Amino acid sequence: MLDQPQADRDYQPGHERMHRLLSRLELKKPAYRIRIAGTNGKGSTAHMTANALQAAGLKVGLFTSPHILHFNERIRIHGLDITDEQLAHLLELLVPTALEMGASYFETATAIALQAFSDACVDVEILEAGVGARFDSTTSVPADMALLTPVGLDHQNWLGDTLIRIADEKSWIFSGCKSCYSAPQNADVMRLLKEKRADLQVVLALAEQPLRMLGQHQKGNAALALAAAEHVCGELLVHCDDECLSDAVAYTLVPGRLHKVNYQHASIWLDAGHNMHAIEALMPAIARLADPLDAILVFTREDRSLDDALPMLKAAALRIVVSRRSDPVHGYADVIDGLESVLMGKKDAKILVLGSFTTVARVLNWLKERS
Repeated sequence: MLDQPQADRDYQPGHERMHRLLSRLELKKPAYRIRIAGTNGKGSTAHMTANALQAAGLKVGLFTSPHILHFNERIRIHGLDITDEQLAHLLELLVPTALEMGASYFETATAIALQAFSDACVDVEILEAGVGARFDSTTSVPADMALLTPVGLDHQNWLGDTLIRIADEKSWIFSGCKSCYSAPQNADVMRLLKEKRADLQVVLALAEQPLRMLGQHQKGNAALALAAAEHVCGELLVHCDDECLSDAVAYTLVPGRLHKVNYQHASIWLDAGHNMHAIEALMPAIARLADPLDAILVFTREDRSLDDALPMLKAAALRIVVSRRSDPVHGYADVIDGLESVLMGKKDAKILVLGSFTTVARVLNWLKERS
C-alpha cells in the first residue's frame, strides 16, 4: 500500500489530526525549516534547494510527494532515501497512533518524515506541500521560509475553480514565515500575494547556467532555489560561494520531469505534467526533443483531462494517443499497449509519455522488466 502513489487521493483538509498526532511525538526543531507550495515545479525546486544547501555543508531533510517507485523516495536525508529498516521502525512507531487519530495517508507520511528528520538531527527541513497550503499537513508545523512556485489550475475540487481562489489557498504557505519568495505569477495572482505579504520577494531572473533538467521553466525553478539557498546560508552564517551553490542546483536531476530513458533503439521521455499549466511550460522543451516526435502518449484520470492541451501537443508529434481512466491502476494496460503499438511500427521511435506519477512508474517498471 505504501508504494501506491495514488493513495494520496485520500486528502483530508485540516490540521487538527496532525496536531494531535504530533503532540505524541518528541520532535527536535531544526535550525531552519522551509515550506514549498505551488501548482507545478514544487518537487524540482525542493530538490534543487536541498542539493544547494547540502553543497554548503548543511544536513538537509527533504520531504516530497508523490513517489514514483518506492515510498522511501519521499523522505531523503542528506541526499539519500531513508532505508527500509528506518522506515519499518518509523511505521511501527507511528502507524498505530495515526490510525487512532484517523490520520490520512499523506498526514501519516508527513509525520513519518518529521520524525525521521528529528532522529537524524538535520540542520534544515524542506517540506513540499501536497495540496494547496492552508489545510495541508506540511503547514501544521511552523517554518522560517516559504517558497511559492508558479500557480495554475489544478485540484479544483479541493482548492476552488478559479485561479485567484487557488492562489489564495496556496498563499497560506507564507503563514508565520520570516522570509517569503515567489516565482513570477499571473498579474492578478501577484496582486493577491502582495496583499498577503507586502515583503514578498519575487525572483524574476532565470538561472544562467546550463541545467541537467530540460526546459526553460526549470531555469525559473533553479533561480528560486538559488535565492532560497543563498538566504538560508546567510541566516545560518554558513559560507559557501555562489559557484558552489549554482553547480549543485545545475547538477540536480529529478525523475519524471522530461526524464529520458532509452529502450533498445527508441528514445522515451517521461513527464508527470498532468494539467494545462504544466503543458504550457513544457511546450518549448517538447518542441526541441525531436522535430517532430513520433508519438505523444497522454494518460490522465477522468478528473484531469488534458483536452485543452491537445491542439498544442498535436503540433509536436505525428501521433497522439489519449486515455482517461477514473482508476489509474487500470491505465497500465493502456500506456503499455500504446508504447508497444508505436514501437512495433518504428523500433527507433521518439516518444513522449505524459500523465501522473503513476503513469511514469508504470512505464519505468515495464522497462525494468525488459532490461
